[in-house]
Amino acid sequence: MNWPARVTIKEVGPRDGLQNEKVFVSTEDKIAWINQLSRTGITSLEITSFVNPKWIPALADAAEVAKGIERMPGITYSALVPNRQGLERALETDVDEVAVFMSASETHNQRNINKSINATFPILYEVVQAAHSAGKPVRGYVSTVFGCPYEGPISIDEVIRVSETLFEMGIGELSLGDTIGIANPKQVEDVLEMLLKRFDAEKLALHFHDTRGTALANILASMNMGITTFDASVGGLGGCPYAPGASGNVASEDLLFMLDSMGIQTGINQEKLLSAARYIQEKIGRTLPSRNLQVSSSNV
Repeated sequence: MNWPARVTIKEVGPRDGLQNEKVFVSTEDKIAWINQLSRTGITSLEITSFVNPKWIPALADAAEVAKGIERMPGITYSALVPNRQGLERALETDVDEVAVFMSASETHNQRNINKSINATFPILYEVVQAAHSAGKPVRGYVSTVFGCPYEGPISIDEVIRVSETLFEMGIGELSLGDTIGIANPKQVEDVLEMLLKRFDAEKLALHFHDTRGTALANILASMNMGITTFDASVGGLGGCPYAPGASGNVASEDLLFMLDSMGIQTGINQEKLLSAARYIQEKIGRTLPSRNLQVSSSNV
């Protein structure tokens, strides 16, 4: 197998992890949690989303969180934005990176963004250009790459079309999402084989949900194809509000344990990460799905 010497874990818990939670985590607790994560060795933190609060009430305090955290050197603090209005709010807080999002599935895009795929492109183009004008790099997300809760399998040609359009806009990195956790290692290899003919591996990241317990296996398949950047969420928090049945992201500490055990470097401290996971589990008030969190909690 072709294992990399080093992998980058991009922590998305404060945004993707919290966006679908029923319990509102206070602004003070969000800030304290992000500050803990900043001390784990993580180099990329997606801290919030500047989506209209009526759609994502769990992140209604986006500006307060972004302004209130302690910025640590060497860490990229990013935020998701849906449109020009969201970008303006994000820029007021001086985030380091802007993230834009859309789906490879027409139906999921309509449910998530309330627009067709083709109608979404010009909106995101405006965001990307304005972010660049403000000196901010842009990351892109494509959801439902491996399957849609409404349409089922998604054509690889549509995934390529959406991905190419986002790169043509000027994004620097594209995160490919298994939004409902339906992918398997063979499918991951097949999809990446097609995409890597068009895009450099260094510009692609994978974003797996662990709905069916296959996220780590899919990460192994991705690494073997040359991918070295993965999104993850502390505690396994997460789930898409527009993807019924989707459970959380792959747990950051489960991924870290596997990589550490394989001798693959990340620069992240496992104990500090577990401490941050225990903190947010207490604030949410329910047991999170992370295997390593539950093992460590039973030994505390």
